[in-house]
Amino acid sequence: MITIKDIAKEAKVSEGTVDRVIHNRGGVSKKTQARIEKILEYHNFSVNPVASALAMKNKHFIAALIPEHNDSDLFWKSPYLGILKGADDVKSFGVKVKNFTFNQYDPNSYLNTFHELLKTKPTAVIMVPNFSKETKLIVSKLESLNIPYLFLNIDIDGFNNEAFVGQDSYMAGYIAGKLMHLSIPKHSTFLIIQARHNITKNNAVSNRIKGFNDFFLKNDIHSKTQTLKIENLNNSLETREKINLYLKQHPEIEGIFVPSSRIYIVVDCISTNYLKNLKLIGFDNTPQNIECLKNDSVSFLISQKPFEQGYESVRLLTDYLKNKKSLLNNKIYLPIDILTKENVDYNERNKFVFENVN
Repeated sequence: MITIKDIAKEAKVSEGTVDRVIHNRGGVSKKTQARIEKILEYHNFSVNPVASALAMKNKHFIAALIPEHNDSDLFWKSPYLGILKGADDVKSFGVKVKNFTFNQYDPNSYLNTFHELLKTKPTAVIMVPNFSKETKLIVSKLESLNIPYLFLNIDIDGFNNEAFVGQDSYMAGYIAGKLMHLSIPKHSTFLIIQARHNITKNNAVSNRIKGFNDFFLKNDIHSKTQTLKIENLNNSLETREKINLYLKQHPEIEGIFVPSSRIYIVVDCISTNYLKNLKLIGFDNTPQNIECLKNDSVSFLISQKPFEQGYESVRLLTDYLKNKKSLLNNKIYLPIDILTKENVDYNERNKFVFENVN
């Protein structure tokens, strides 16, 4: 009788990819899914219900509550894929993992998706605490049900999450300050462009800004920073007008720091006559940001290894569930990578390999 292993070998994919197609769990490209389905149909493959029922016994179920991704905002695709890779690796331990995605700009979507997640009766939850008020409600419910939870990417103090997996935001900002000073080794004026649709108590952006400013303070470098806050970066006309007007009014600005993954939007909005004289530093190796790095619009990107964040979260919670190993208040900081146009293609090879075979 043909097995999932045989199907995977014929389709030239992992067994986990075949398993996701069979159980319709997503995360597989349409082209790969069609190829696998064709092979399954050719071999008249069907899941043995008895074996499936036995396999489900005593299983742990980890549910992940993370923002959805789309073509204009691809950052969350990386942790999504990391969680899928983790799911493939831990299923042999009797652990099932599923992603539940929400609109990162809509607190109602965040809550409604959580309620759908809760119906699946998870053993543990990986969550991105995107809204403070709603996170309190979610955490209160999880704690009342004795469901352990882990924070991914965004860290908020004052909760009893088993662990946080992500970046040391303060140190990342500090490094950004050092990179800016090395790029412009004189007393200068820098602009920090801060923009978020969902202004919350999320301290990632504020910690990056604090770290950036502290580099100059602690090293007695008398450079100055100014801040331009933009509520909606997606409003390109308004964003373009605000940024260019600010640069016109402040010709002393020589560098721009964007403490988020949307630096490519800032680049697109800056007039060429300003852009050619500025050093820009931002975060995350999304395809749009990488393009800006490669064409020298951006000097440096700082990666927070989002694929590894997703993968490590699954691994940690699996260890917790299977071995009863306490993770309480652990902060798992991943490496801070400094990306240039010369080395960016070598970053996150694990993600690229996993994505290409799926």
